[in-house]
Amino acid sequence: MNAVRCTTLGPPESLVVEAVPTPEPGPGEVRLKVAAAGVNFPDTLIIQGLYQERPALPFTPGGEAAGVIDAVGEGVEHVAVGDRMLAFTGRGAFAESLVAPAAVVAPVPEALPLDLAAGFLLAYGTAHHALRQRAQIRDGETLLVLGAAGGVGLAAVELGARMGARVVAAASTDEKLALCRERGAAETINYAEEDLRDGLGRVLGKDKPDVVFDPVGGALSEAAFRSLAWGGWHLVVGFAAGDIPSFPLNLPLVKGAALVGVFWGAFVQREPAVHRANMTELMGWVEAGDVRPHVSERFPLERTGEALRWMMDRKAMGKVIVEMPGE
Repeated sequence: MNAVRCTTLGPPESLVVEAVPTPEPGPGEVRLKVAAAGVNFPDTLIIQGLYQERPALPFTPGGEAAGVIDAVGEGVEHVAVGDRMLAFTGRGAFAESLVAPAAVVAPVPEALPLDLAAGFLLAYGTAHHALRQRAQIRDGETLLVLGAAGGVGLAAVELGARMGARVVAAASTDEKLALCRERGAAETINYAEEDLRDGLGRVLGKDKPDVVFDPVGGALSEAAFRSLAWGGWHLVVGFAAGDIPSFPLNLPLVKGAALVGVFWGAFVQREPAVHRANMTELMGWVEAGDVRPHVSERFPLERTGEALRWMMDRKAMGKVIVEMPGE
């Protein structure tokens, strides 16, 4: 099979596509014939050695994929050859075949094509966990989403609206904000043209966000936190801006507000039953037509480096996916 290989740590342009042996599933594992793989910000970090996990070289990057099971290992009984599945593995997804523990794969509803499913699990799983468990968002609350047109940001816009929040989407272009409005944002702020706090005053008046969903970091984080309502929640999801912010700890004190970390991968491992319940709710919304991933760009396997560069340059709106040959 063909797979993208990271043979030396560096930029996406250093990745190569090589023929490698097709993996065989071991006990408790399944093998997917991959239809497509989702591209996520952590993929751009792991190939540079900047992620919290540093796999031994060489390795195949790619954290999520969707496909059809074509082999099962010993002891696997709840899924079978021919089942449509998506998988979150952390790495290994940019390949024509992927072996994953049977416990971490989830069925893909017939209402969701496999190419769209490839961009579903990490973005929607993270946003759902952040809003449902970490912020405990309630109907009628105001949710500010930074980086709102990115994969996880757009999922937060869509899910926040589905959960009954008034969503304020903040992004860097009018084109991105138009997409956010299509996905449920009630108000929008172009923070490339308008100060974030000024924009919040314009669209909310004297009201303030109850929850901030922050996958961006950098200078926007402090501005967003200073804008929180009393008792608000600031969800720390990631640092797409490249800078990990720091700001005075008296701010949480005087606002009675909380900084809350969101680490979805660890949550899946530590609380699998809650994760399964989340996925059941999400897939129910998919089947009802309430939720549907937006794929803005598609790249073939041999151009995976370009897909990652697209992500790093913050050109993505919604999801970017890598498609396998023949799909």
